[in-house]
Amino acid sequence: MSIFKARVKEFEDVLTGPQDLIDLKQLRKLAFNGVPDVQSFRALSWKLLLGYLGPRRSSWTTTLAQKRALYKQFIEELVLPPGHSSNGGGVDGGDGDKVDSGGVGLQDHPLSEGPESAWNTFFNDNEFLLQIDKDVRRLCPDISFFQQPTDYPCEIVVHSKGEHGRRLHERVVPAVLSSANVERKGLGMTKQQINLITKRSVENYAAMEEGQEAHWEVVQRILFIYAKLNPGQGYVQGMNEIVGPIYYVMASDPDLSYRAHAEADCFFCFTALMSEIRDFFIKTLDDAEGGIKFMMARLSNMLKSKDLSIYELLRSQELHPQYYSFRWLTLLLSQEFPLPDVLRIWDSVFADEQRFDFLIKICCSMILIQREAILENDFASNVKLLQNYPPIDINVVIAHAGSLA
Repeated sequence: MSIFKARVKEFEDVLTGPQDLIDLKQLRKLAFNGVPDVQSFRALSWKLLLGYLGPRRSSWTTTLAQKRALYKQFIEELVLPPGHSSNGGGVDGGDGDKVDSGGVGLQDHPLSEGPESAWNTFFNDNEFLLQIDKDVRRLCPDISFFQQPTDYPCEIVVHSKGEHGRRLHERVVPAVLSSANVERKGLGMTKQQINLITKRSVENYAAMEEGQEAHWEVVQRILFIYAKLNPGQGYVQGMNEIVGPIYYVMASDPDLSYRAHAEADCFFCFTALMSEIRDFFIKTLDDAEGGIKFMMARLSNMLKSKDLSIYELLRSQELHPQYYSFRWLTLLLSQEFPLPDVLRIWDSVFADEQRFDFLIKICCSMILIQREAILENDFASNVKLLQNYPPIDINVVIAHAGSLA
């Protein structure tokens, strides 16, 4: 039996064996070394490792049915224009807020400007929706996936019957993008820091015709709903790069019964991951133990202990960690490597019980592997090297990271 077939067999035993209780410790051990790109292994492993599904297989049917029904309610309450929800009542938001629904009263007239008006909220959403629209239209440009139509469009959205606003991109009113839209919550960021968060192309994807929607439109809806349910945080540029790989995995699931619910499953996996890394996106928490400054300091300290020469050179060149590792850590390396490599990295990151310890080791290894070039380069060349990491076999980087104590 080949090594690959043996690894597939190990995953089959853990994920599809006769036992009801999944051995999460064994799953973490297996996934840490990479999930085989066959069957539904990666999608299912991520759902378990991120806590969307519990370890008891017998609970999955109920959990999935409840979560998917809840997500459908989110769409009806938060995405459809006011007065067009099919259900009464309300939805509890992620921050504990109640989202009202139901018929259109006097305060819900489209011309109402009252703060409680659902229409007022509907129009005010344009500010952050503009940024989401801009970001998702250029997601993962190295592959065509996000430009392609999904086989499972949201029926209550794509069949608008001439009604404007069901499809989020139709609501976006072109305007000068204020800096508030791209700043992390808190004290804000300098323009230089904003530029470090993203390096994607300026290409924009087109929307689909009535009855269809592209994958990027689905991702737009996921981010919009997340922002609506988490008003204390809202949408921050870069979240699109976190949700993208998760959605790709769910929407590529070979099991069509799971793929049909990729949007809802992705939303809850993304929400679970964001609960762990949201401090990266909130500037007032930068110095907290889970904040990005703290993470960058940990990387810097590890580099200092592993290779003092590189550490001292970068310090003498005043090449501060935020020039490169801010984006590396905040976006979990999603912009530094091709998507298949990002998926491989995330297998290990999600399987790591200490979660981000191994991410820091990978970042440190990326620097150590380029030792010779870094020591020879001047400031400008090193900035270019670290902000545009050269092509490399990702297994070399992961193996190097695994060797770091």
